[in-house]
Amino acid sequence: MSNPAARAAGISLILMAAAAAFSYGYVHGSLVTEGDPAATFGSLNAAPLLFRAEILAWSLIMVCDIVAAWGLYKVLKPVHPGLSLLGAWLRLLYTAVLGAAVSSLVVVSLLTGSSTGAFPGFTANQLETETMLFLRTFEAVWSVGLIIFGGHLLIVGVLALRAGNVPKIISILLLLAGAGYIVVHVCRTLWPEAEGLVKGLEWVFMLPMTAGELGFGIWLLFRAPSPRVRGEAVS
Repeated sequence: MSNPAARAAGISLILMAAAAAFSYGYVHGSLVTEGDPAATFGSLNAAPLLFRAEILAWSLIMVCDIVAAWGLYKVLKPVHPGLSLLGAWLRLLYTAVLGAAVSSLVVVSLLTGSSTGAFPGFTANQLETETMLFLRTFEAVWSVGLIIFGGHLLIVGVLALRAGNVPKIISILLLLAGAGYIVVHVCRTLWPEAEGLVKGLEWVFMLPMTAGELGFGIWLLFRAPSPRVRGEAVS
């Protein structure tokens, strides 16, 4: 039977996937036009409640990350206490970086949620430029955080592979996802002009990035018994 930590981690991972699809996949993708500050500013001004809903969804993701860090630590601790603790701390560190990134979205909400007259020292063009700058700050800071998150997933993947009851396909997807996050976002951070290469790498790693944690979350919620080390006899 699933234990409470496994259920908590599974629910958190599934909720995060849904919230991320809404916040970044739907809202952010529909309101932000890359390379067009005027269009982005207009879209954000036209849908302030939708953008605030995105920020709320990011807040939910951060709460779920904290719960997932605790749940995964408890679930994987019997496999290797030290590594599972390191994995939990890496996820918490990623959550802190994500929080710093989301603070830029709060500034964007303030810039776009008021009329131009609310900022008498700024012209409309300056507000558009500032808005785009903070949106890019969000992306850049979050990208650094995802490097840390990739390290977390590598540790979870190694521990899942060592556990005797986690399906190997899930363990492999987690390892590929961790490697993918690290490679993609190291390139994005250190080599921002190579956006074409980064986009290609994202396509290569899209399946494990999407299915790794989500598949693990579903397994934790519905199938996970108490973990044991691979090869350990069942009492």
